[in-house]
Amino acid sequence: MTDSADATARLLDRFLTELRAFDPVALWAHGSLAGGDYQEGRSDLDLIAVLDAPRSLATVRGLVRLHRRLRVEEPLAVKLHCSYLPPGRHSDPERPYVTWAQNVLMRRPVTPVTRRELHAFGRVLHGGPPGDLLPPVQDRELKAYVVQDQKEFWRPAVDKARLWTDDGWIDLGPVTFARATVTLGEGRLISKREALDLLPELGAPIEVVEDIRRRRYGDPAPRTDTWPARRAELTRAYLGPAIDGLVTRYEGLTRA
Repeated sequence: MTDSADATARLLDRFLTELRAFDPVALWAHGSLAGGDYQEGRSDLDLIAVLDAPRSLATVRGLVRLHRRLRVEEPLAVKLHCSYLPPGRHSDPERPYVTWAQNVLMRRPVTPVTRRELHAFGRVLHGGPPGDLLPPVQDRELKAYVVQDQKEFWRPAVDKARLWTDDGWIDLGPVTFARATVTLGEGRLISKREALDLLPELGAPIEVVEDIRRRRYGDPAPRTDTWPARRAELTRAYLGPAIDGLVTRYEGLTRA
């Protein structure tokens, strides 16, 4: 986060101040906010909080009230996502945790990718570092998760044409594929900016890559009535075979 991101800093300060009512053990940022690729108003605010009793009914109700209040009073709060973990060393990639995301309460896991981000470049907003509470993610676990995510989530999604006229799917699908390619090939995580730079080398349609880049880093170009459908067609035609090839190449190597 840059020094000029005043609204983000104010929101994080207020969030931590109000979260103190729940006696947080730690609060960490991951994703672009921690990794140096944060774009205020466009990037999500990805957080992990460690609380003593995040699953108690009183705590859950209090957290819902907190997030709803922030959503009304802080414009950027619609981008704030936070998972709530109890103290302890958490390594089960399937275990769901209380999470506020997309302006609703849900339960979802803290993935190996998130845990690797926290260890590699997590930003401590309160308390101790992630290494105090989260065990390291082994390369095999990380890569197995990435293959599974590409195979079981993204590949079936490519076949659902209705999804791909939405900016969100376009913005995430190719970028996630490029990041998966580097993680599986080199064992490291890359930013969305690095993924966009890599996509043309991976054969992605240039028009789609530039469309994503403008929306994330510049001013989105005016689009014709036919562009969303054309963009969806280009993206799906690229991603389907690309994901199939990636999974075929690495699936056997990541099995225990």
